[in-house]
Amino acid sequence: MNAVDDITETLELAARHGLTLAPNSIDINDMGLDYRVAIVETLYGESWVLRIPRRPELANGAKVESKVLDLVSKALSFRVPQWRIHSPELIAYPLLPGSPGLTMEEGRPVFHVEMGSEDYARDMGKLLSELHSIPIEVAAGTGVPSRTPQETRMHWKSRISRVSHEFEISPSLLDRWDNWINDDSFWPDFSVLTHGEIYAAHTLVDGNRIRSVLDWTTAEIGDPVRDLSLFHMSAPREAFDIMTTEYQKRGGRAWPRLADHCQEYMAASAIGYAEFALETGDPEHTVAAQAGLRADG
Repeated sequence: MNAVDDITETLELAARHGLTLAPNSIDINDMGLDYRVAIVETLYGESWVLRIPRRPELANGAKVESKVLDLVSKALSFRVPQWRIHSPELIAYPLLPGSPGLTMEEGRPVFHVEMGSEDYARDMGKLLSELHSIPIEVAAGTGVPSRTPQETRMHWKSRISRVSHEFEISPSLLDRWDNWINDDSFWPDFSVLTHGEIYAAHTLVDGNRIRSVLDWTTAEIGDPVRDLSLFHMSAPREAFDIMTTEYQKRGGRAWPRLADHCQEYMAASAIGYAEFALETGDPEHTVAAQAGLRADG
């Protein structure tokens, strides 16, 4: 599909939902695996975000995400989307303050926030402490997946087993994952409500300060490292230490091998991509997923 077709379809989709767009304002971002995203302006000069699902089965997850947004909007000091349009074809809401901390430009990631910034690290610690402090019995009412610490580890074993039946996995990776899952010292003994993909692209920033948090599709109750690991991977160790200090100061719970657990969690990220390839059946994703699973652990 060419750019003209993209714009025409976006205009028609928005119009079917009562949103009249300025044709020259549409900026489409194809970075997301589940949703195409467009930043647009209405004829009245209002800026909106359109999320267009790539697959019909995403509709059920969007219903849960809507409830999560209602919950976290009351608990966080940071802005989250407020959906004004929600249908199987389109999710739309007014543009939030800030600009993405990470974008893809000509196929390459470009950071617009300093990952070593103390301000960004402290804001991340504050954000995660507020999110992880939401009572899990309240969070469970949204319908998000919920697992105890032991169930989380069993779920990892199940995921690895499923992927190993469909792909060839490096023996060194399998050994590394097995050691990680079976070593109690890595794992926290509690679960929290997590976002699941908090990284620079999903934080809207003003300079190095976080203003808003996007894309709550992957929220679930489980291992807090889901929200800690991406910062551990992308930020300098000094910034990670500042973040975790702020996190604990504001009530976030830590454990001795938190940083090690983050590292092992990211080493298992190829499992998630392989699952996505299986769900979509896309040959390009399948080839790329297989390449990641053959890599030396």
